[in-house]
Amino acid sequence: MQSPNNNHHQQAQNSSHTSTTRSSDSGEPSAPNNKWASTLLKECAKAISDKDSTKIHHLLWMLNELASPYGDCDQKLASYFLQALFCKATESGQRCYKTLTSVAEKSNSFDSARKLILKFQEVSPWTTFGHVAANGAILEALDGEKNLHIIDISNTLCTQWPTLLESLATRTDETPHLKLTVVVTASTVKSVIKEIGQRMEKFARLMGVPFEFHVRSDYLGELTKEKLCVSEDEAIAINCIGALRRVAVEERSSVIELFRSLNPKVVTIVEEEADFSSNRDDFVKCFEECLRFYTLYFEMLEESFMPTSNERLMLERECSRSIVRVLACELEENIEGECAERREKGSQWSERMKAAFSPVGFSDDVVDDVKALLKRYRAGWGLMQGDGHEDQTGLYLTWKEEAVVWASAWK
Repeated sequence: MQSPNNNHHQQAQNSSHTSTTRSSDSGEPSAPNNKWASTLLKECAKAISDKDSTKIHHLLWMLNELASPYGDCDQKLASYFLQALFCKATESGQRCYKTLTSVAEKSNSFDSARKLILKFQEVSPWTTFGHVAANGAILEALDGEKNLHIIDISNTLCTQWPTLLESLATRTDETPHLKLTVVVTASTVKSVIKEIGQRMEKFARLMGVPFEFHVRSDYLGELTKEKLCVSEDEAIAINCIGALRRVAVEERSSVIELFRSLNPKVVTIVEEEADFSSNRDDFVKCFEECLRFYTLYFEMLEESFMPTSNERLMLERECSRSIVRVLACELEENIEGECAERREKGSQWSERMKAAFSPVGFSDDVVDDVKALLKRYRAGWGLMQGDGHEDQTGLYLTWKEEAVVWASAWK
């Protein structure tokens, strides 16, 4: 089976107008504009699950003819999911993932990464929503404390912290001492973290906040209290943004227990609202959930960025790595200490957290800050509050009434 060529740009453009009338395997022509990519991709996932090699070849060929990473939303989804399906069919997921990561690391510089993150934050609240909610909860929980220690387990290049430093600098009482320990869980961030630390120290001096910066590069399942250098006189906040999904499902409870042993004033958790965990043994179901989530994400990018945006293309390529990781890498294949991104929804995380912590409702002030943030963006974004039932807590960012990101606070 030959590797699909994703750069059939002209072919895809030429054939995209025919794609909506192409016959499906049932012999019936598809209706116009019925999201052809989703239909063909699901059929291909089912064929792979059924080990129907004739059908697999036929659908991979058809998708390859229509897909393009430079086309419309359907062509892009077809392109990136085709790559994952091909890897799954040929059992080449781990090799492909390593190659994609290696390419990303080579092209990664502090300036390009920072520019990408800031541009994304400018056009979409996807990441800033979690920052505002978490910062609000952290500032309220640590109010009045003199020695603060924030353990930041995220890969957001510290873009969350300048606004928190500003808030600390403008406190009416004495400015506290802040120790920030960043736990890096993505290999692409390790190459730029030193420069980030220097920038943070410079900014803290400018703000007049006494500041210490530390970095840990441990796999989360191997973190200990000693490695995090926690002192008795520190008020601790643990901030997890998109990081817990990188912990193996069976290790999540022990990581949460580690958090509890640190006796934090608050734990903030922000995760994207998708479930690649409970259905991991059923390839078709896992594929459909993955396709549902990334279709929302790609449609959001399409509406937020200019069609020719280089930043948008970079964000989509980042997704291609995750898609291959989720769909085509075996669970036991631990790549450089990272496990596959087995995401869970807010309700699932809540259940885990309630074994060790109690939920902290976001105050009206924090909710108002989040609402004010969303007003800065285009129409389509909304806020939904967990209704306080057994399995629901926190805040949800919604895109066109679909929950996409969940934020919560715990004590």
